[in-house]
Amino acid sequence: MTSVLDTKVLVLNHSYLPINLTSVRRAVSLLYRDVARAVDEEYRTFDFPAWARRSAGVDRIGLVGANLPTPRVILLLTYDQLPQRYVRFSRANVYARDRSECQYCGRRLPRGRLNLDHVLPRSRGGQSHWENVVCSCIDCNRRKGDQTPSEAGMRLARRPFRPHWTPFVASVQGRPAYRDWLPFLGQNGTSVGRADATSE
Repeated sequence: MTSVLDTKVLVLNHSYLPINLTSVRRAVSLLYRDVARAVDEEYRTFDFPAWARRSAGVDRIGLVGANLPTPRVILLLTYDQLPQRYVRFSRANVYARDRSECQYCGRRLPRGRLNLDHVLPRSRGGQSHWENVVCSCIDCNRRKGDQTPSEAGMRLARRPFRPHWTPFVASVQGRPAYRDWLPFLGQNGTSVGRADATSE
């Protein structure tokens, strides 16, 4: 069973743009060290003592001398970089792009039961890049073997592509884990900044 301290918190940069996900444990540490502020759905920010005094919040964390509402969104006070636009090609990022779903049979599986498959096999000149690699379950990977999908009688769920989002956006795209995230995420996981937002 997952502890509330290991659940996710949306991290915003100084301009209120989502840049990452972190754990509640780390978010509380950042709040306590005065590196970040907790943010509510109305864009109000709270330092650690003010957040600890809040009565709102169903999930609460028992701390020594405090009963803290669980933060779901934090704002970094000094980080003003924009979300990364270039997404590095890696195994983890391919899994994120494909949402840990086999692109042949459509099953969503734990990462330990998935492989990466070269649509055009490497033995036939296929390269390891975004447009030629997909997430595949072990069974489909074996079945396809050293063939193209059409030669193996298999069909790709969608053509592989180079993503234009940071990997964390893929993990929340279309299904944010918490309602508190909605004001900061647009449709399809795109970020929505707040032009007039200022920190305390």
